[in-house]
Amino acid sequence: MIRASLTAICLALLLSYQCWAKPNGPKNKKPKQVIPAVECDVRAGKVNLPEFIVKCPPRCRETRQQVYGTGVFASISSICNAAIHSGVITNSGGKVIVRKMAGQNVYKGSNSNGVRSLSLPKWRESFVVSVGKPKKGVIYPSTLDYVPSRPTYVKTNQKETTMLPPTSTAPEPTTTTPEPTTTTTTTPTPTTASTTTPPPPTTKARPVVHKVREAGIHKQEPGSPVRRQPSSPVGAVQRPADSDRKIMDTANTKVEPVDAWNPEAPPYELGFSVREQEPLRKAPEPVSQGNPDCKVDLAFLMDGSWSIGKRRFKIQKDFLTEVAQTINAGVAGPMMGIIQYGDDPVTEISLKTHSSSRELKAAIDKIVQKGGLSNVGKALHYINKHYFSDANGNRGGAPNVAVILVDGWPTDKVEEASRLARESGINIFFVTIEGPDDNEKQNLVEANFVDKAVCRTNGFFSLPVNSWFALRKAVQPLVKRVCDTDRLVCSKTCLNANDIAFVIDGSSSVGTGNFRTVLQFVANITREFEISDTDTRVGAVQYTYEQRLEFAFGQYNNKAELLNAIKRINYWSGGTSTGAAITYAAEQLFSKSKPNKRKIMIVITDGRSYDDVRAPALAVHRQGVIAYSIGIAWAAQDELEYIATDPDKEHSFFVDEFDNLYKFVPKIIHNICQEFNSQPRN
Repeated sequence: MIRASLTAICLALLLSYQCWAKPNGPKNKKPKQVIPAVECDVRAGKVNLPEFIVKCPPRCRETRQQVYGTGVFASISSICNAAIHSGVITNSGGKVIVRKMAGQNVYKGSNSNGVRSLSLPKWRESFVVSVGKPKKGVIYPSTLDYVPSRPTYVKTNQKETTMLPPTSTAPEPTTTTPEPTTTTTTTPTPTTASTTTPPPPTTKARPVVHKVREAGIHKQEPGSPVRRQPSSPVGAVQRPADSDRKIMDTANTKVEPVDAWNPEAPPYELGFSVREQEPLRKAPEPVSQGNPDCKVDLAFLMDGSWSIGKRRFKIQKDFLTEVAQTINAGVAGPMMGIIQYGDDPVTEISLKTHSSSRELKAAIDKIVQKGGLSNVGKALHYINKHYFSDANGNRGGAPNVAVILVDGWPTDKVEEASRLARESGINIFFVTIEGPDDNEKQNLVEANFVDKAVCRTNGFFSLPVNSWFALRKAVQPLVKRVCDTDRLVCSKTCLNANDIAFVIDGSSSVGTGNFRTVLQFVANITREFEISDTDTRVGAVQYTYEQRLEFAFGQYNNKAELLNAIKRINYWSGGTSTGAAITYAAEQLFSKSKPNKRKIMIVITDGRSYDDVRAPALAVHRQGVIAYSIGIAWAAQDELEYIATDPDKEHSFFVDEFDNLYKFVPKIIHNICQEFNSQPRN
């Protein structure tokens, strides 16, 4: 009895203690960090957050997903394999914290922890990884916001920028972070470019002589002091992190085969072949659809410097209004925006702000002169880094055009900023009003600044105007040029400006299995290009003793259809007449090539030809065809060199086994692009 009583007392005391020790309600309970899981192939650039935590699955190292860089990785790298490479996790998986950062000028490849990372010259966005243990009080998002991808056949020559988390509603930024597209949480708003108009210089300023170029008279214009040369000219503008379209050095890089039939499959080691896309902008309801024969994204850089005075600034605004009306702006035609530059550039009208000429006129009337110098180089750097983005209204499929209006000459250097803009696909036009005469050329910061800036130096992209009062006469010539999309050559890249003919050996020595491997190789090359009737077109010929046209240029105008057509090619079997096949390709394909296309022929053979290849190859070389020869197994080296365009080492390749063909894909793409980018600008 006593024992039972003692037991009951002890139990009661224990229950009382537990109740007393229990926390008082949920207020003291720490929030639990929910960690979202990701697959091995998820790239950091596809997650629309500046910093986040994820859980990687086991065995990612075996997937061999691409990683670019060491320590700091390009945003097209696999998160999980970057973490394994850095030693943050092992191949058994684990938690990883990812932090985004600015793009780098170079990413160095290395071998670490069983993961081979690759080198990359430049990329617009980077990230670093760390052990997945959040600091005390830090809670990361429990879900990931992914950037949706576009169809691969959409042009991607637009400027891309680093994304903010889907939380901010920032106005037009001056930093590298663009305006995001969604709003869910709160993040700091980036600093915006000031649009405040500085007051005119006071009478206390040191007097300077102002050059008024009207009717050749030199006089002082009150309240509008002339721009003065800076004491130390502005140097070359640094290359922005998000403007990479450059070709990697892939000659010594080990690559792995991929699923070439999938147009969305990850790339070989080529930084230019896949771009993480920002979400498509939904076009507002237009007042006018615009002129469909002039589909360009057009940015005007207007001179707001004090040197032109208020009167000329008004003439400039009238000119822009008349241009807007002449081009008939609209969502199905040209879209027009304006940046005013002085000491610093500022966006007055983004591409997406107004969708009709009437709206543009009202907006142009409200623009107020900024003043300052005429820093054109800084303005070019600005449009290259900020302006042609999806967030700002860039449509991607339309050529990017920048027209620079300058009074006299720039007060900073333009060459480097212009080069970067051109390499990003921006077609630069210069309209110089009352340019420097012979006596004034000694005052230029940079001699021949127009030729150093424009897309081509053939005169098409430059328009000198003798007087501000003659500016109106330039409206029609300028509109005609910016709407001539066939001549906007800076929008052409090595990936969208070709007619490529594959000449495929279908002889008996190849065999069915190896023939499928050859088709995979053809598909691997094809998927690196932008495919459409206005971009790169692909045709194919199969040959034995005879020849067969498998499909012509332009027969398949999107990448998925084209890859399926390659996959459906049936093995023929027979002899080997490579010379006749080259002649046949010239007649059936290159005779129908477009004038503005680069003609490229890729011949794939596994043996010596029964006929002569030298004369047919020489004939296509004379027609301007760039010929590549790919030899396998028993192919004759001398014939490969005859077929290939000089220099042979850049256009002729040999492998001893069909299974090793895929290794040449990066080198061929690299060489095609290197030749394209080295073309003269005249």
